Amino acid sequence: MTAQDLAPFRLAPNGKKLVTVIPGDGVGPEIVAATRRVLEAAKAPIEWEERRAGAEVFKEGLASGVPTDTIESIRRTRVVLKGPLETPVGFGEKSANVTLRKLFETFANIRPVKELPGVRTPFSGRGIDMVIVRENVEDVYAGIEYKETPGVAQALKLVSRKGCEKIVRLAFELARAEGRRKVHCATKSNILKLTEGMLKRTFEDVSKEYPDIEAAHIIIDNCAHQLVKAPEQFDVIVTTNMNGDIISDEGSALVGGLGFAPSANLGNDVSIFEAVHGSAPKYAGKNVINPTALILTSVLLLRHLQEFGVASNVENAVVATLAGGKVATRDVVGDALAASTSAFAEAVISNLGRAPPTGWKVRQYRALQMPHVPSAPARVVPKSRRTLGVDVFVESSTDARTLGTELQKLVQGTPLVLHGISNRGTLVFPPSDAMTDVVDHWQCRFLLSDGQREVPEEALITLLQRIAARHRWVATERLQEFEGTPAFTRPQGED
Repeated sequence: MTAQDLAPFRLAPNGKKLVTVIPGDGVGPEIVAATRRVLEAAKAPIEWEERRAGAEVFKEGLASGVPTDTIESIRRTRVVLKGPLETPVGFGEKSANVTLRKLFETFANIRPVKELPGVRTPFSGRGIDMVIVRENVEDVYAGIEYKETPGVAQALKLVSRKGCEKIVRLAFELARAEGRRKVHCATKSNILKLTEGMLKRTFEDVSKEYPDIEAAHIIIDNCAHQLVKAPEQFDVIVTTNMNGDIISDEGSALVGGLGFAPSANLGNDVSIFEAVHGSAPKYAGKNVINPTALILTSVLLLRHLQEFGVASNVENAVVATLAGGKVATRDVVGDALAASTSAFAEAVISNLGRAPPTGWKVRQYRALQMPHVPSAPARVVPKSRRTLGVDVFVESSTDARTLGTELQKLVQGTPLVLHGISNRGTLVFPPSDAMTDVVDHWQCRFLLSDGQREVPEEALITLLQRIAARHRWVATERLQEFEGTPAFTRPQGED
């Protein structure tokens, strides 16, 4: 295997580094063009392969929004600079953005949040300089949903040990690459003890391998609170997908908004670089959008290509332009005094080669070591396991007492007993004092009777057949025990 095989990018025959560029929709082509002009002026050694994705592709009838030749280019180059993509209403299927992230397993979303000179916010002068590391493909964003009854919908929150290990290791490696000292892990593990708790436990395990980096856990709602109260305390925050989506937008608001928010979607094989903001179709073709987010995104791209000198040159030019205050876009100074997209790019080009302004914190970057977690499906192999019972979700318009009494009779003669019924997560049978407003979606828990070691498979089938003769069952969940520990939660109200 050659050094080029191990590199996160590929070389063109002329020695330049190959990058697939997707101009995107709405204002995308304008900000991509502005960014490319800056990179060419900075003499970035990039060979571009321009490809399409997004709205126009949807209109041609391709449901994914991503043509085959675009996919082939990305497989070849392994690196993408992308403008914002629109997900049209009324045609097309999935988001082309999500399709690209899923197709190439870009499991980590990197969102730097750094105070910029000349961009006044209520937090100016606080020294904000952090990176939010968001898991990018799991959690509820896996998009697995069901309508279990006509009035009750469910989304599956999938969190894996493998996914947690990849994102946690990346957070620590990023801290090392950027000379950072502390990583916070932000979860909702006080409530979601199995899913969010998976990230917390993985973080605690992996952090032992990074003794040079301080590790701390924080509850996500306190993290959101602290981001507003004292954002300067954070260095790196690693979190699950939905949490990261929310707090990374909060972070960008601290330093000026989405017009200043770069991002990278990193994977072991392919990495995709894009501004966070959308396609803003009402401004398309007007040459008024702030290109700073994508130009700063290109700085992340250059570091990924290990062009650290060019990256610093471009970043310093952006900072000098903003600090000068003479050329600013509409989101900074309003429409009357605003510079155009192209004029701002030209101002950045004119500042190439300048030293960073006084007070700007310069970091020394090194190549990021991507985590290589073994690809085997199972990352956790328990020494023992057994099935203790089953949850059967039943659709019924009856009341809890009637349903419970009937199910107690149905289960007679099997090794199972009805342990309880819950509705919307609260125990309602056996009857309690809970004032629960119920719906037609009942979680009916059956556990082994005393003295039984394992639920026979035929007992589960028999149970479902008996229930199906009287009620519509809509889903089941096997209740398991791993290494003597129950692998399921109890409803509210159960002792």
